[in-house]
Amino acid sequence: MTRRFQRRALSLILATSVAWSQVTPAAHADPRPASVEAWEKSTSARLVADGSLSDVLALSATNVWAVGQQQIWDVWKNRGTIRHWDGTRWAEVAIRDTAGTVNLRGVAAASASDVWAVGDGVDGLPYLAHGDTGGFSRVRVEGLWAGDWLGGVDARTGRVVAVGSGKSRDQRSNKMVGLVVVGEDGRWTVRDTDAEGALYAVAEGIAVGDTGTGPLIVHESGDTWKAVPVPDIPGGYLRDVQVDSSKRAMAVGGVYHGPGDVEPLVLSWNGKRWKREKLPATASRLYGVTGDGKGRYWAAGYDPAQPVEPFMLRYEKGDWEIIRGGAARGRDSVRLQAVTYLPGKGAVWAVGHAVDTAERYTDVVESFGAGSPPPKDS
Repeated sequence: MTRRFQRRALSLILATSVAWSQVTPAAHADPRPASVEAWEKSTSARLVADGSLSDVLALSATNVWAVGQQQIWDVWKNRGTIRHWDGTRWAEVAIRDTAGTVNLRGVAAASASDVWAVGDGVDGLPYLAHGDTGGFSRVRVEGLWAGDWLGGVDARTGRVVAVGSGKSRDQRSNKMVGLVVVGEDGRWTVRDTDAEGALYAVAEGIAVGDTGTGPLIVHESGDTWKAVPVPDIPGGYLRDVQVDSSKRAMAVGGVYHGPGDVEPLVLSWNGKRWKREKLPATASRLYGVTGDGKGRYWAAGYDPAQPVEPFMLRYEKGDWEIIRGGAARGRDSVRLQAVTYLPGKGAVWAVGHAVDTAERYTDVVESFGAGSPPPKDS
């Protein structure tokens, strides 16, 4: 298999399977910085060669988590990785109880000592791990089947929710439906949704994904998760959601029109309905979204028209604007897979990977925002 073919395959996998966990908004979000926001610096979490970060979560400026993959092209060495930023450096955190490759897609935390990661295990079952800076151990959930997968996770004190897709638990049906796994005080429940399709991200009782033909959003209602009405957008899909309150949320993704023809998609929630946001003209792909809890949002992704520049959309007071970072020397493209807001700093960090002119992958950590201390290499 050629590197170019592998590269295209990985881009497809990352674009369709990565899920993004959300940051709990700060109780008192920072005011908008007086100076104009700007890209600060492009660095790395120092993954082993051919690495990519798929999700990022900031509890504070000195407590940031990221998950991803290393040595993507080596079937024997490929493995998931969990990284932690302590305000000074990135460090790899041990993943226990793994006999082989773990594909990590999402990370969430209720506190510094209550962190969760989800993905796929080498045994073909969904992978769910719990830990802190001392290491992570797998949590086995009865009721998950081979062929099920998990893409996103949300954590609150005493409760964790993971979402994905799996065969309906109704033995009379062979449908693939949105899957929700709920853990409360050590007790786990695996639940179907009432909708065919897949879920990629979850936050505060709202999960997003697609039906295969259009966007899919489900809301928690008691012990059930039910699909809610969304705009009719053929080819639409959603990959991340940021929830500020019961009356304000943003979900991001895209609209697939054909090979190489994708437009960005953002849906907003006002407490009563989901509506499509009007965006600047761009053929970008959106993968992750975050917010400051006070109505400002940042959506990260990739723009094939200007592939070497980090790409983001920024929202405030009803308007979206395109923000681009600088083109680093030697890069062929950069794709930002997830984004997080740093409470107390008024800053945003986005993670993903860059591809150089020799088609080698390197993980990237991009920092953005006035007053943002750029992450330094470890």
